[in-house]
Amino acid sequence: MFQERLTETSTLARACLHGAVREDGALGAAMHYASDGGKGLRGFLVMESARLHGVDDACSVWPAAAIEALHTYSLVHDDLPCMDDDDLRRGLPTVHKKWDEATAVLVGDALQTLAFELITHEAVGDARVPLVSSLAQAAGQMGMVHGQALDIAAETASTPLTLDEIIVLQAGKTGALIRWSAEAGAILAGADPKPMRDYASALGLAFQIADDVLDVEGDASAVGKAVGKDADAGKATFVSLLGLSAAKSRAQELSDQACDALAPYGGDADTLREAARFVIQRDR
Repeated sequence: MFQERLTETSTLARACLHGAVREDGALGAAMHYASDGGKGLRGFLVMESARLHGVDDACSVWPAAAIEALHTYSLVHDDLPCMDDDDLRRGLPTVHKKWDEATAVLVGDALQTLAFELITHEAVGDARVPLVSSLAQAAGQMGMVHGQALDIAAETASTPLTLDEIIVLQAGKTGALIRWSAEAGAILAGADPKPMRDYASALGLAFQIADDVLDVEGDASAVGKAVGKDADAGKATFVSLLGLSAAKSRAQELSDQACDALAPYGGDADTLREAARFVIQRDR
């Protein structure tokens, strides 16, 4: 059920996003390239949480495409030499490697602003303003960008981050957009987003722990990017602080917490429960 819905929502959101890219030169080609592939998990969370609240795909696909555009921008910029300096993303050369650094910066800029254009589509209706406001907060100085800034600062800090500091960092860098994605469906329906927020808070942290595990155990050809970079850089992670076995146990606990948070929805939320199990079992 989950994999079928993930494929469906990913296809719909990507088509919506690609259809909104109107620049037909190198910038447009690079925007298409950057937004191809990937799991599409954030767009799935938007559309499935919307379905759970009685909102149809024709409406929810716009914020789903928006979060995929914004997430892709963050990856393009994160890969730059001044940030994480990665050569591969999703198994292919990163944008600055295939084109150049200036193009990668502009691709990120264009995808970020396109995200907010997509949310203002008339199909989104009265939820446009709260979605724009909440996404700006999730993506900006107190959300994803804040988490990225903490991550960069940690690279030159005199002492490694503590576990609590890593949790705060990842709640911004990875968790903020995942939380927004899950809450978006409730916002579209004018419903209380708290159950989805609780679900996504646990899901986002489980997702990041799984990423740390993959950096240790994953195969680069499956993951689609270099592995082992955290250990090589002496970077504090959930695995380095907890140990591999304890990190896996913690991810399982968080996956269970995410599932428990969906209790108000009963069996209608089973696909989202499958997603919570998927994030800690994936190989990429």
